[in-house]
Amino acid sequence: MNNPKRYTITTALPYTNGPIHIGHLAGVYVPADIYARYLRLTGKDVVLIGGSDEHGVPITIKAKNEGVTPQDIVDKYHAIIKKSFEDFGISFDNYSRTTAKIHHNTASEFFKTLYEKGAFIEETTEQLYDEKAHQFLADRFVTGTCPKCGNDEAYGDQCENCGSSLNATDLINPKSALTGNTPTLKETKHWFLPLDQHEAFLKEWILKSHKKDWKPNVYGQCKSWIDDGLRPRAVTRDLDWGIPVPVEGGEGKVLYVWFDAPIGYISSTKEWADRVGKDWEPYWKSEDTKLVHFIGKDNIVFHCIIFPAMLRAEGSFILPDNVPANEFLNLEGNKLSTSKNWAVWLHEYLEEFPDQQDVLRYVLTANAPETKDNDFTWKDFQARNNSELVAIFGNFINRVVVLTQKYYDGVIPEPSELTEEDEHTLAAIKAYPDVIASSIERYRFREAQQELMNLARLGNKYLADAEPWKVIKEDEDRTKTIMYVALQITAALGTLSEPFLPFTSAKLKEMLHFDALEKALDWQAISEQNTLLPAGHAIGKATLLFSKIEDKTIQEQLDKLEANKKANEAANKQATPQKDTISFEDFSKLDLRVGTILEAEKMPKTKKLLKLKVDTGLDVRTIVSGIAESFSAEEVVGKRVTVLVNLAPRALRGVESQGMILMTETAEGQLVFVNTDDNSTPNGLPIS
Repeated sequence: MNNPKRYTITTALPYTNGPIHIGHLAGVYVPADIYARYLRLTGKDVVLIGGSDEHGVPITIKAKNEGVTPQDIVDKYHAIIKKSFEDFGISFDNYSRTTAKIHHNTASEFFKTLYEKGAFIEETTEQLYDEKAHQFLADRFVTGTCPKCGNDEAYGDQCENCGSSLNATDLINPKSALTGNTPTLKETKHWFLPLDQHEAFLKEWILKSHKKDWKPNVYGQCKSWIDDGLRPRAVTRDLDWGIPVPVEGGEGKVLYVWFDAPIGYISSTKEWADRVGKDWEPYWKSEDTKLVHFIGKDNIVFHCIIFPAMLRAEGSFILPDNVPANEFLNLEGNKLSTSKNWAVWLHEYLEEFPDQQDVLRYVLTANAPETKDNDFTWKDFQARNNSELVAIFGNFINRVVVLTQKYYDGVIPEPSELTEEDEHTLAAIKAYPDVIASSIERYRFREAQQELMNLARLGNKYLADAEPWKVIKEDEDRTKTIMYVALQITAALGTLSEPFLPFTSAKLKEMLHFDALEKALDWQAISEQNTLLPAGHAIGKATLLFSKIEDKTIQEQLDKLEANKKANEAANKQATPQKDTISFEDFSKLDLRVGTILEAEKMPKTKKLLKLKVDTGLDVRTIVSGIAESFSAEEVVGKRVTVLVNLAPRALRGVESQGMILMTETAEGQLVFVNTDDNSTPNGLPIS
């Protein structure tokens, strides 16, 4: 859309079943915030809309597991998420929640409008039912094998491995997430949105109109869905948590979360408009408005096919101009997981790295999964901070401000004659707003941020080549010109960095006393004005914009992840199923004795085996034990152990093992001996 009058920007609504992590930030919220901040700097009418999705099935599962109500869960995490976004600088014009009354009313009215227009079909179908829990199983209450890629951990609405959208009844070997039971099929009535009736429109709108301007991953997933043939999609569910179906026959049913959630963008806009005294409708119903959805790739189908079909069926709403979905961000080589606590949580980051919001914003943008899945590592985080933010951006600003204070008491000097290099540098500054804008408007935020850093690199090169600290000894007028040009670069960085590094931008503007300038330095001014900081303007003293991050700090984060991993493995470790029942006579045949390990050596060409000499009190015998990955040979000598002495001998790697050492594992998965620490107990004493 060329020259829209206003922009409505939405961000995917996070489930309030846990906090926000870096995957959410990289995929949705940082790029959306960059885009919105940039548009505001260019004078556009922008509303950035967000909110918490509080009706998802994961919320009810978490509530059941914790023995609390779903409302308790959403209240807790909505507060954490909202504050995290505020502290991190995501500049929402409104952040709402789907349990709000305005949302319940908006979603109910939307449903009733479509119902009265005959936009739904009613069908009685067979749905999965958990006999033990006495309830139908909504999508996320079911797990099983994906019929398309074979992933054994697919959900009833989607496979997160291949991205396919599913119905619960599509799953192979489905299992109830509530009880673990195999569900049965039971009849129930629901309302469906007949997507097949919108297929011709969607083909024209997506496959023809947006083939060139939508990202390939978005267009490709939409095309695959359409080519596979669209089918009716249920918009109601048999649940007791959600927005009640507002028509006759809807008793005991709620609106499907993927019908209700995107309407949250509309209700959040209404809430904003009520608060600031504006009319919400132009932001959703005017053809002069550009609607952009920022989402992750797992939400593409809902925002590009289902929600547009809903909007078109309603009839008075505009359709999204673009849906720049990102791929997934991994963490240290593994998929981010809320349930497994394999994540960098935003609220924890803000506590552990105070006043370093921009470092995380920068790293997530530099490594954003725009075209493919990408990986966040703490070592890369440290390297980008130290070698880019500190050494390039921060170093340039610090040198310029320190030298200005040293030479001119913080007052911008009057330049003398400009050299060809000076003029080239000033011209280059004026080009950067358009270069960065071009990348942002094409949703290439990594590229845009790189161009911002190129401006800082230009400043460093200019200073290194001009060497004012040397020139001042012999040519004060030339030094004034050099510092004047360098200060124009700092001013441009103050404005152009705001979408990417808002906290840094604010500090830099304060340092340069932007508030004392006669004319505000907005985006366009950088392109048009020859002078950004005029001679005679006084700036403040230098403060460090970024600090070096030490190895110790990074190791603490890596240790924390490893501890989380081990705790999760221990928590999720399932007990080995009970073996067949034996009689007391069978058990009494086992001869368990106290013994002492006298000698130990690693078995050649093996990873796990130690060859032990054990005093059993009956004799000294050889026992081969698979404990070499947990214990060294030296540390087990002298250990008091429990030995099964009447186990039939068995040859292992050419060595006859004449018994077995009893071992067990701790809750953390650590292998330990089943033994006695009482040294007064003689070897050979039977254990009963």
